[in-house]
Amino acid sequence: MKRALAALLSTALLAGAAACGGGDDKTAADGPVTITVNGLPAATDEYNRANFERDIRDFEAKYPNIKIDAKEGQMDPKTFAAKLAGGQLEDVFYVYFTDPPNLIAKHQVSDITPYLGTVPAIKDVRPGLMKVFSDDKGKVYGLPSANYSLGLLYNRKLFQQAGLDPDKPPATWAEVREAAKRITALGNGITGYGDYSKNNTGGWHFTAELYSVGGDVAVKDGDTWKAAFDNDKGRQVLQTLKDLRFTDRSMAEKQQLEYADLLQQMAAGKLGMFVGGTGDLPNIVNQYKGNYTDYGLGVIPDGKATLGGGDGYMFKAGLSPAKIKAGLQWLAFRKLDPDRVDADKKLDNDKNQPVGIPEPDIWTGASEQKLLAANVKYANVPAANYKPFTDRSATVPLKLEPPNAQPIYAALDTVMLKVLTDPGANVDQLLKDAQSQVNQILATVK
Repeated sequence: MKRALAALLSTALLAGAAACGGGDDKTAADGPVTITVNGLPAATDEYNRANFERDIRDFEAKYPNIKIDAKEGQMDPKTFAAKLAGGQLEDVFYVYFTDPPNLIAKHQVSDITPYLGTVPAIKDVRPGLMKVFSDDKGKVYGLPSANYSLGLLYNRKLFQQAGLDPDKPPATWAEVREAAKRITALGNGITGYGDYSKNNTGGWHFTAELYSVGGDVAVKDGDTWKAAFDNDKGRQVLQTLKDLRFTDRSMAEKQQLEYADLLQQMAAGKLGMFVGGTGDLPNIVNQYKGNYTDYGLGVIPDGKATLGGGDGYMFKAGLSPAKIKAGLQWLAFRKLDPDRVDADKKLDNDKNQPVGIPEPDIWTGASEQKLLAANVKYANVPAANYKPFTDRSATVPLKLEPPNAQPIYAALDTVMLKVLTDPGANVDQLLKDAQSQVNQILATVK
């Protein structure tokens, strides 16, 4: 069903683009137009600030009738709703993948469907990502700019030491258990598998692991949301973790871990595997002195689905066609032009930024091939280490976070902590109690 919807959406997008004419739309040439945009990096972020300002200069030289009024910052959840209600958001504004459905339902963003022809490579944007910014009728209200998905991040050196093939990471949770036993048997304080249970990270990982076996944290029931994990899928996730921790002894005795803890353990060579994403790799290297050559990435075990997300840009409600077209031309130039990828990757390489990590990758078709070629050409990280991920990630469906995700994750932290610290934990009762609590949280979703 998901692929059918994606195919229908892709067809609708192509039809809309064809109706608008070619990508070199000169509509903004009708007269000068100024648009406000956000995403300007702070002055302290010298590299990215300079890139952004250079892009403005180059864009305005190409489109002299469009002026970009750029504002610092992106998406601050603490002020976003108030700025939106007060009409203070920029014309083109940054959002997380979790934001569009609510904004679309409340009619707080502009329909950009008739103007998609100003984005020449629109046909190559992944249909599943475009769906994030679309309503159930196929109308489009924004564009993706980056994506991520969770997989299995692992230590290749420990795999080799344990007699495991570092080019073939575990593909199922049963294989994770077997590999974790062999890695833990290396001793010297090394553990095979790690997981979270503090500051909402436990609930986040429970969600990812539940998706991986085909479950859901929440499902829509008419106009309301209901918790959906007090079932065999939820039990499978918790029982696997409990077995890893207490039956196999493949996890550390110290628990109540949060985000930085597993990255530090991985960088120190003390951890074999954990659920992580491409964004964790530079954090392990840059913040905790790890080495890119030591790490590999595979798709999430069992691979029924993976928790993913990303970001993009939407258009404030009530914008004129001229401003929408100008905003699309700006996004097409800065974020959605595969012909700029080679130069951008070269610059990243020149400035010692990582090149060759598999995500973000919002493309399909010829545009994706340009990205992949540039990653190979300018790679300064071992891209071959991530081949198990890149070879299969497109086959794993992407699922977003549940609504009211952070309060839900906080509630599920308790479940994760109990399972990872109490060998007598009652999995059925934990799921029942958590489902009741999450249903109360979901009752507040509008």
